[in-house]
Amino acid sequence: MKLALVALVALTSGLPALAGESQPGYSISNTCTVNKYREQYVPGSESSPGYVKSWKETVDVPCDESSTTVRQAVPQPQPVADNNDCTEGSIIGGLLGAGIATSSTRGKDQWWAIPAGGAAGAMIGCQIDGG
Repeated sequence: MKLALVALVALTSGLPALAGESQPGYSISNTCTVNKYREQYVPGSESSPGYVKSWKETVDVPCDESSTTVRQAVPQPQPVADNNDCTEGSIIGGLLGAGIATSSTRGKDQWWAIPAGGAAGAMIGCQIDGG
């Protein structure tokens, strides 16, 4: 979405004029306008400082064929997302790691060894599954 917005702004900012076609009767007339930014400095005095007055005005300009053509955005190739899913490997590895930790520890050590074995097994299982 951001790429499309950037492409739209980049391609339309180079158009110098807006062209509108009308057909009164049987004739065709093209009118092109440009928004011009204007500034005027208003000088001040010792008691009242000067300031800058700014405004935009619409000015009619002669139309040329390059301003009436429609520019289209060129589609850019999108990067391919990594869709490797290692859910099955993580689950199986976590169960195997917790089981190995349970069988190899006794007493108070089981409380920290089972979660640690499950986490290590899940990471190893994910890598084996292709993640």
